[in-house]
Amino acid sequence: MNKIQETFDNAKIYEAEPPRPLVRELAPADIFPIDALGSILKSAAEAIQDKTQAPLALSSQSVLAAATLAVQGHSNVEMPNGQIRPISNFLMTVAATGERKSSCDFEALRPIKIRENSLREGYTTQYAEYEKQKEAWDFARNAAKGKAKGNYETFKRLLDVIGSPPALPLHPALTFSDATIEGACKLMGQGQPSMGMFSTEGGSFIGGHGMSEDHKIKTASTLSRLWDGDTVDRVRAGDGASFLVGRRLTVHLMAQPDVAAILLSDTALKSQGFLSRFLVTAPNSTSGTRLWREPKPETEGIIKRYETYISGVLNQSLPLAEGKVNELAPPSISLSVAAHPAWVAFHDEIEGNSGDGRRFAPIRGLANKLPEHALRLAAVIELVSDLQARTISLGSIDSGITLARHYAKEALRLFEVSATDSQLLLAKELLAWLHKVWNGDLISLSDIYQRGPNKIRSAKVAKIPVGILLEHGYLVPVERGVIPGESRRDIFRIIKGKNLCE
Repeated sequence: MNKIQETFDNAKIYEAEPPRPLVRELAPADIFPIDALGSILKSAAEAIQDKTQAPLALSSQSVLAAATLAVQGHSNVEMPNGQIRPISNFLMTVAATGERKSSCDFEALRPIKIRENSLREGYTTQYAEYEKQKEAWDFARNAAKGKAKGNYETFKRLLDVIGSPPALPLHPALTFSDATIEGACKLMGQGQPSMGMFSTEGGSFIGGHGMSEDHKIKTASTLSRLWDGDTVDRVRAGDGASFLVGRRLTVHLMAQPDVAAILLSDTALKSQGFLSRFLVTAPNSTSGTRLWREPKPETEGIIKRYETYISGVLNQSLPLAEGKVNELAPPSISLSVAAHPAWVAFHDEIEGNSGDGRRFAPIRGLANKLPEHALRLAAVIELVSDLQARTISLGSIDSGITLARHYAKEALRLFEVSATDSQLLLAKELLAWLHKVWNGDLISLSDIYQRGPNKIRSAKVAKIPVGILLEHGYLVPVERGVIPGESRRDIFRIIKGKNLCE
């Protein structure tokens, strides 16, 4: 008999002891190293924080993601081993409801929305012209078909004269939020070569169709290939085969802690390498400290200057492959002579601390990519200051390394949450259901597996999370009771104190 079953069968009433947390409480967040963002992005992040009173890490992530989108199409980065990599970044910010995630993204993404609106105005005119050209081409094709009178060679010769059908104008979207991976790839195939996936409600992505059990590996694999800069091939009935070459994608997901925990604890995504591509921060809450105050007089001007600067970058023509309208072929930026030793020292430090029992062993997947993350971040910072730069300065690589260290510290801090086993996660789900859905102070085992969360559909399965909640004091067994009008066995009283799983 296992320990959980013994607890279920032999649980006693501990009236005086309050419920104990299901998992250890998180240590305080690592302070976001805002100085590493460089003067332009640092000033913008601080101004947005002043305006919104959100955690500084939140506004910093929003600004960093927006800047990455702005510059990622203009340059690749050359690794010291000669490999050419994108400078795109996948970011995640973990913050509860009410931390003003949407407000930060609204301010940081303003220049991107302005650029989208400009592209949309041009798209309307271009699409109207496309429809006229397409109608004329269809008319000419039908006329050629009639003139050929069933002769293939004649029809082919006439089609050569008519030429290819007109091309659709590029879709103007620069960002999307919760599209399926198929929808995202279709949009990237028909639209801009440099795009961003931004979601202030990351749960719509994490809990959506694309991340369901049947689709999450396909979604993660495709996103990973985009992060790597690889060609993404799509073969779908009705659409035929298509290939996404020379595309760049920045991702910034903002998610509530419980939703983020679902993603970060997914062993399949961890094994696939998807999670090691994300840079995650989970700042301490500022809720309850944000008494009303007017923003500083200079705040709006700083945000406006950031907006103007990023807009200027977005208005620059992207380097495209010859003869292509949405396939990037950017030059590369590489480490300067002065910056190279600093990166090598960081690489060796991380490698030396990634073995079994070493500091970074719990986050080995991320640790293996930290040197590349540092290089990508450094490239973004360098290019924000000078879009034509072809070398990464010592100052920029130091900034990239500082940011990478922050994300490593946060990953280690969040590791215990992500490592929470499936039984504890099921207990947390049941506890949330008992507090938020079940109406009453008593519940029976049969109520739990007949009416409770979908994952609990038998007495055998139900006894595991019930045993954990008994052991932690969230349920107390009673001898007998009446639940909605019926006498039941295996009845428990629900302790409705503070829900420590939230």
